Amino acid sequence: MPIRLDKPKPQSRTVPGPSKWAGVAALAFMTGLVLSPAVAEAPACADCHDADPDPTAFAESAHGVLGCADCHSGTEEVPHAASAKDVDCSSCHDSVVAAYRDSIHGVSRKNGDTEAPSCAACHGPIHATRPSADERSPVHPLHLAETCGACHSNPDLVQKYGIPVAKPIEAYEASVHARSSRAGQGGATCSSCHGSHTIQSSADPRSSVFHARVPETCGQCHAEIEAAYRESVHGRAAAHGAREAPVCTDCHGEHRILSPQSDRSPVYTTNAPRMTCGRCHGDLRLAEKYDIATSAVPTYEDSYHGLAARGGKITVASCSSCHGVHDILPSSDPASHVNRNNLPTTCGNCHPGAGQRYAIGTVHVLPTERSHAAVYWVRQLYLWIIFVTIGAMVLHNLLDLYRKARQRPGVSPYVVRPPRVRMRLGFRIAHATLGLSFAVLVWTGFALTYPESFWAAPLVRFEEQLGLRGWLHRIAALVLLAALAFHIVHLVVDKRARACIAKMRPVRHDITELRERLRWFFGRRPDPPMSPTLGYPEKAEYLALLWGIGVMALTGFALWFENTMLRWFPKWLGDVATVIHFYEAVLATLAIVVWHFYFVLFDPVVYPMDTGWLTGREAPGRAAEREPDPAAEA
Repeated sequence: MPIRLDKPKPQSRTVPGPSKWAGVAALAFMTGLVLSPAVAEAPACADCHDADPDPTAFAESAHGVLGCADCHSGTEEVPHAASAKDVDCSSCHDSVVAAYRDSIHGVSRKNGDTEAPSCAACHGPIHATRPSADERSPVHPLHLAETCGACHSNPDLVQKYGIPVAKPIEAYEASVHARSSRAGQGGATCSSCHGSHTIQSSADPRSSVFHARVPETCGQCHAEIEAAYRESVHGRAAAHGAREAPVCTDCHGEHRILSPQSDRSPVYTTNAPRMTCGRCHGDLRLAEKYDIATSAVPTYEDSYHGLAARGGKITVASCSSCHGVHDILPSSDPASHVNRNNLPTTCGNCHPGAGQRYAIGTVHVLPTERSHAAVYWVRQLYLWIIFVTIGAMVLHNLLDLYRKARQRPGVSPYVVRPPRVRMRLGFRIAHATLGLSFAVLVWTGFALTYPESFWAAPLVRFEEQLGLRGWLHRIAALVLLAALAFHIVHLVVDKRARACIAKMRPVRHDITELRERLRWFFGRRPDPPMSPTLGYPEKAEYLALLWGIGVMALTGFALWFENTMLRWFPKWLGDVATVIHFYEAVLATLAIVVWHFYFVLFDPVVYPMDTGWLTGREAPGRAAEREPDPAAEA
């Protein structure tokens, strides 16, 4: 007869009395003697299934306490039919299986997709399934990403099923959550966000990673942050159904969530304005749809804060420094960090005393906007000054070059004279110091405005750790002022130096000289006019130098000591100083390149260089242009 392998069900029976125990024991002993050979030879599961399961692995598994027939229904009797029923996990895990069948994996499998994961695909073979708390389990937090990655990191499956997120496991492994999980600190895993058996497509409103439900999902671990977000302008917009309103993953990322202190994080100080906030606040379509000002991003990037952040400086204010992180509110809200009444406190976090005497005023300022009148008109004035001044210099030098280039080789309209002393030692020291400091100022100054340029790279590379650019710029400014101070002292103590500089005063003859040179440029006179010891080119440059140093020093110190400016003056004055400092730098740099470099490098009478700044004596060609003046040595 068949031998039953299932566990016998307990039945109620009458327990024999004490007087009957001897007879029962004897009967049992005799029955054992008769039946024991048959029992020893009865077939067991291992007789036919000798390789599966491994007895040791099964005994250590979560199912080791069960008998074979508990899972493999239809095998209660041996031998059993060849077509035993498939294992039905719902006999023990009914709620889990019900959730799985409604999930995206279960529905796919129900529709005949055999590649959709089953219970065993995630938990391992039924005979070796281990509890999720067991580190050897495929669904233990340490291994869950690898288990999910068997499908979601398979490029063939990703392409076949149109899975939208590429390489999610690789991204997760680099995240702060994965590092926390590996350290045993309970970091979020795949199931923490997507669920275990109830996984749905992210487009399904039931999904825990559906856009509108993301804050709730993240709030399981970050409850305080979720509460702050819910009250923010972004949280309120999302709650009202604005699909574009940012949720946690829009700012922090989905799988590669990094610490805000990581320079690869989208919310890192120097990344947030462009990579995160700028994605929405720089989007014209969203700006029009939600009536968002489009000037926030460009005005920030044009400000010192934005320029320094683009250059890698992490101590400057970013969007969150002023607007908040998760508790961002409209500026009209009295609780907003950027409400007019709260600006002194907000700005005062970095600039003590800001706004004590004058209201902070408009923060996001573009010099092209007429609404900021002082900034706008100062910029317009400088643009015209630069255009007219530099344009006139270019035209003057091109005409001069053209006329000199048309002269026959070896023929000069000038009388050759021996070179005179042009720059004594005091002038040469001041000139060299000023030239070197000016070059550093130009390099370090424009590196702030154009930090992405190749020539700014050596400075920007060290900006995050050392702030090298700013220190070099300030040191060069002090060196330039020291050169000016040395020049003034030289004039005070040296009579001949004063006599030389006295000739820098503009006189009526300068206009005459310029008029006659223009006549020569246009062929109205055969020979160029003779120049005095110091002609209009030198006078214009020297006076412009003094003017430029004064303007740049005044505005530079205003920007250097911004806390004092914000404490004692209205903010718009600092904005004007910023515009003047930049455009004056542009004007000075172009003047040096176009005007000064022409006369000391490219003018045919001194080419390839007037070495007077090294030797002190003017070049022979330049001496020939001068009127005779034996007493002109300086």
